[in-house]
Amino acid sequence: MTPHDASTRAAEICRRAPVIPVLVIDDPAHARPLAEALVAGGLPVLEVTLRTPAALEAIAEMARVPGGIVGAGTLMGPADVAAAQAAGAVFGVSPGATDRLLDACEGADLPLLPGAATASEVMALYERGYFIQKFFPAEVAGGAKALKALGAPIPQVSFCPTGGVAPANARDYLALENVICVGGSWVAPKAMMESGDWAGITALAREAARLPA
Repeated sequence: MTPHDASTRAAEICRRAPVIPVLVIDDPAHARPLAEALVAGGLPVLEVTLRTPAALEAIAEMARVPGGIVGAGTLMGPADVAAAQAAGAVFGVSPGATDRLLDACEGADLPLLPGAATASEVMALYERGYFIQKFFPAEVAGGAKALKALGAPIPQVSFCPTGGVAPANARDYLALENVICVGGSWVAPKAMMESGDWAGITALAREAARLPA
């Protein structure tokens, strides 16, 4: 898969809903009911961050949920790419981008949403064929105003801003022409997962799926 083809696939995934849940899962037993709750609420695209020992098992469980499109976040290198894909991830997300990571994803035919925060990073990824990128860390990097400013000279690239995105500012991002969706963790609060409040998570997902209405 060429980078352009990978970005085409990534764009198709990002267009499925306005919000991609960014999930940090500590207990693999939460994975399946969490995925079912989010899909039921209208958020089918799920990013499981590789930040916990349970992440790969969670990806495997979520990949079995009908309607779910499960990806791996926090990809750092070739080993992460191989492990995530073996677990059932169908796309990847990274906080930044290195040649080794990009080579690994391209070699594995794994669509990647590579992270970028500056004009130079955006241009370098676009030059390689990535026209859909993750803007991270969004709020620290200047928020919606910074992303709007990047869009003026680089309109060819669209983004999924992640990092500090919440209900209070999600609409600001989604109103931008160069934003295709946003990533956020607010739809799966840790307390709700630990208490098994799957109906509450479905309600949060349903609200997020209606953005930017």
